[in-house]
Amino acid sequence: MRNTHRLLAVLLVAGAVAAPVAAQAQAQSRIITGRGSATLSNAVRVGDLVFASGALPSGGANADTTIEGQTTSTLENIKRTLETAGTSINHAVKCTVYLIEGADFRGMNTAYTKFWSAENPPPARTTVVVKALVVPSAKLEIECIAAMPKP
Repeated sequence: MRNTHRLLAVLLVAGAVAAPVAAQAQAQSRIITGRGSATLSNAVRVGDLVFASGALPSGGANADTTIEGQTTSTLENIKRTLETAGTSINHAVKCTVYLIEGADFRGMNTAYTKFWSAENPPPARTTVVVKALVVPSAKLEIECIAAMPKP
């Protein structure tokens, strides 16, 4: 019983010391960039990484309904988000693409590859086919993680 009380005391002291240090580190390293909403941030910077929220194609009456057009529009939105955060699409290290139709994979790739080159190769990527997206007219959603450029 005595050892149990001693262990509990040690754990309580360790927790009391660690919690404020962890909270301070998180507060200093988490920077929200860009306009968001009450439920999400467009991008969050933690250390040297920027996590861009899932982006959808731009909507409106003249919105492109092709997978190529929607991919281009979505990546342009991500490009602006990353630039607002102080980095660029050329510093992207990981993207995740959510498609609602597996048959759109080739068309998505056609537009996707235009954003990178041999000098700036594309980031690692995962592509997932999902049943639906929040915006019914959207054919895809893309999220991205980018590194901050070296000063």
